[in-house]
Amino acid sequence: MRIYIHGTECYAYTGSRPMDVGKPTIMFAHGAANDHSVWALQSRYFAHHGFNVLAVDLPAHGRSGGAALPSVEAIAGWLVQVQDAFGIAQAALVGHSLGALAVLACAARHADRVTKLALLGPAVPMLVSDELIAAAASDDHLAFELIDGWSISPGKQLGGNAMPGMWMTGNAMRLMERTHPGVLHADLLACRSYADGLAAAAAVRCPVLVIMGERDLMTPVKGAQALLGALADKQVVTLQGTGHVTTYAASGSTGHPREMRQMSAFR
Repeated sequence: MRIYIHGTECYAYTGSRPMDVGKPTIMFAHGAANDHSVWALQSRYFAHHGFNVLAVDLPAHGRSGGAALPSVEAIAGWLVQVQDAFGIAQAALVGHSLGALAVLACAARHADRVTKLALLGPAVPMLVSDELIAAAASDDHLAFELIDGWSISPGKQLGGNAMPGMWMTGNAMRLMERTHPGVLHADLLACRSYADGLAAAAAVRCPVLVIMGERDLMTPVKGAQALLGALADKQVVTLQGTGHVTTYAASGSTGHPREMRQMSAFR
């Protein structure tokens, strides 16, 4: 579904179901150089089980126009503008990596608009190597290769996915290669420059589900420990043998998002 925010066309996938303001809403925010398609399984599941779904393309990503937003705070504000555009008063927010920081900041700044949170692959602070920043700044394909290698656990890079037809390294690479020049660099700078993560976590009062990959090299489990300590109401799931691409792993081999389903049980 296409909407306009300040004159810029933006896109949100609704799981092939029409919006119904009488239903609870879940909004999904993707990570750096990704788009709404990384939430295909989760968004369709929830859309067919009683929820409105808004899997957004951030500005300059996927089918959304405009320029990449320069900071986590700017993305957080934009998420509220998306809610306004759809006439949604409140939503549960789900974010991966950069998206996890954005929904965290949104919940801290706009507590009345957020009912629940799910953070996939979070870290506070979210460190980004100088080598990766430099490669992204020059739009060097090496940046995609580094992310692909660091995001997917060694076992999954060899193939044999439990989901027939799922080639994780290839899918991730093709997705990043579609990104407009400069967008990955902007995304990574937004991650690295976000300094208010712990204060935001301490300000969050809604229930939070945190999903981490045990083999995550992009945002290692140890990088989330301070964040976990600052969250008041949290549930933590660590996926064994899983890397940074928890958007696929959290869906389970049957296509049903078994960890993500716990969001609907929050009270």
